[in-house]
Amino acid sequence: MARAGVTPERLTRAGAELADEVGFEQVTVSELARRFDVKVASLYSHVKSSHDLKTRIALLALEELADRGAAALAGRAGKDALAAFADVYRDYALEHPGRYTAARYRLDPEAAAASAGARHAQMMRAILRGYDLTEPDDTHAVRLLGSVFHGYVSLEAGGSFSHSAPDPRESWTRIVDALDALLRNWPAA
Repeated sequence: MARAGVTPERLTRAGAELADEVGFEQVTVSELARRFDVKVASLYSHVKSSHDLKTRIALLALEELADRGAAALAGRAGKDALAAFADVYRDYALEHPGRYTAARYRLDPEAAAASAGARHAQMMRAILRGYDLTEPDDTHAVRLLGSVFHGYVSLEAGGSFSHSAPDPRESWTRIVDALDALLRNWPAA
């Protein structure tokens, strides 16, 4: 019999909180069972495995990030939209490091298709419409932005910028400015 109050949704949220505390890689059904003070076997009526739990956390993180992105983009265009979207990624990574890692978890094709991942791509392409790029440059630009956003926040989260001036926020702002300039002056093929 399932313990009262334990649901797949509660386990997913608790797993996401655990990921932020100890790292996404450390999240297991066993650790959640300890936190809920239940036997591991009782949680398997709610999640199939640690992989299933991590997939659920990844889907939650993608949804949260997409919701934040959509809210940040509302009514914005051009550089303002680019900066707002970039800040969403950086802020989320700093506030929720485990969830941010989870958002990069490799999903099976069915889960990926049903995830908020498509919303991320749609928002990125919506931002790029303000720069008048056409295919395949639009796709190249999406990949560039994703690489810069993820690369910067990953390095910052790892402490790479904490030992020297200027402040990482200042560098972030300058990088977004540089991306805007590059997108406005995209090189011809």
